[in-house]
Amino acid sequence: MNIAKMIDHSLLRPELTSDDVRRGCEIAARRQVASVCVRPSDVEVATIALTGTGVLVGTVAGFPHGDTRTTIKAAETRALVDAGADEIDMVLHIGRLRDGDTGYVHDDIAAVVAAARGRIVKVILENAYLTDEQKILGCRIAEQAGAHFVKTSTGFAPGGATLADIQLMRAAVSPHVEVKAAGGVRTLDVLLTLHEAGATRFGATATETILDDYAARQHGEQPTTV
Repeated sequence: MNIAKMIDHSLLRPELTSDDVRRGCEIAARRQVASVCVRPSDVEVATIALTGTGVLVGTVAGFPHGDTRTTIKAAETRALVDAGADEIDMVLHIGRLRDGDTGYVHDDIAAVVAAARGRIVKVILENAYLTDEQKILGCRIAEQAGAHFVKTSTGFAPGGATLADIQLMRAAVSPHVEVKAAGGVRTLDVLLTLHEAGATRFGATATETILDDYAARQHGEQPTTV
């Protein structure tokens, strides 16, 4: 099992400097994770830092609230792809989903998928604000709109990924749509539990802790205590 290639190393905190982002990219390259997920203004920095490493550059659109106009989300996505982004994690319009305005939510996601021009699009539901029925609806709309992943959380809401949500989301979409867990994935045990439930990608800041723990267990050492 290649745990590293399930991790999107998260570099989204607002206080990060450009040097912090470069150091995060160094970690991502050294540990050979799937991608980094950086703020939109850091895409060029990450693209330069990760050239030739095999680590993808991911970023966010409509982040973290999902309430920017669809035209702005689409324009942001086009600019991010032009800057070198390989993957886009977009926040759907949470309020419109809660309204039951399925047409708006669908078209909002579809516009980003089109603007991404074939790049991977992950749709963040922000489950902390949704009922189970709304989570299921959001997942199904995301699939219909062409998304490649559905994702639990931004990491900036009151709650993050839970086992129940991963199970619910996995059941709500077709096998070709993947599930990303984000928010609170800080230990190997949490990652493995959510992977068993169906998550295939994980947003994490504790990347090195998780991977060091996995390496230790592979060598028969005692797991770390977190």
